[in-house]
Amino acid sequence: MPRRVTVVTAVHGPSARFLPDAYASLCEQRLPGGWEWEWVIQQDGTADEVRPYVPRHDPRVSFGQGRPGGPGVTRTIALARAQGAYVKVLDADDRLTPGVLARDLAVLEAHPTVGWTTSRALDLLPDGSTAGLPGDPDEGPLERGTVLGHWKRNDCHALVHPATLCVRRELLTALGGWMALPASEDTGLLLALDAVSRGWFSAPAGLLYRRWEGQVTAQASHVDPVERAARMAVAEARARALADFRWSYPAGARTV
Repeated sequence: MPRRVTVVTAVHGPSARFLPDAYASLCEQRLPGGWEWEWVIQQDGTADEVRPYVPRHDPRVSFGQGRPGGPGVTRTIALARAQGAYVKVLDADDRLTPGVLARDLAVLEAHPTVGWTTSRALDLLPDGSTAGLPGDPDEGPLERGTVLGHWKRNDCHALVHPATLCVRRELLTALGGWMALPASEDTGLLLALDAVSRGWFSAPAGLLYRRWEGQVTAQASHVDPVERAARMAVAEARARALADFRWSYPAGARTV
């Protein structure tokens, strides 16, 4: 029976129109022999505005709805339908680049002490062009604490992009999924993962991160200084507590 990687997508009304592009990028993936992907789409809400954009007649795609709770809650509830050994994030308005799923699987299968992977992200601009940012780490492992250290030194800017995450499912569920925050829930998860396990960064671009006027991170509320400070404080506190408890993945791994 084929092994699976689960791609999890949270979606709400304004971003639903991009689902066909996300699906096309999934269909371009070529996985190693014996592997397949499944796409678990979860709507943040129960209105009828998303369903028309969900691919039909593809048994690899499942769609669910639920009461509104934000992207972190939506992704976490989607895990109830996840059957894969690994969970890959794909936001509704983004696109995977060809080959990224195979690269993620290759790393996680070859390195049992690596709990999660990330890759380079390129901004996908409204005119269809792409742009990258400097400062990516070198290809290879990210030792525990590396992401948090960079984040603290750089005004809460992550070393790697949380929207490129691929993670072992049991590790993701052990940490409770994404944080229950109105935003930065993916950064909070990334910091928690960094606190308990080694990660990996792949240098080839793995994600086209769409820039558009309706995205959540483009809204004024996202940069409200009071809320941002609170989000960052909670995310850091969680990561530091996990590091202090010396819980590690895999079990028995050396703590630092």
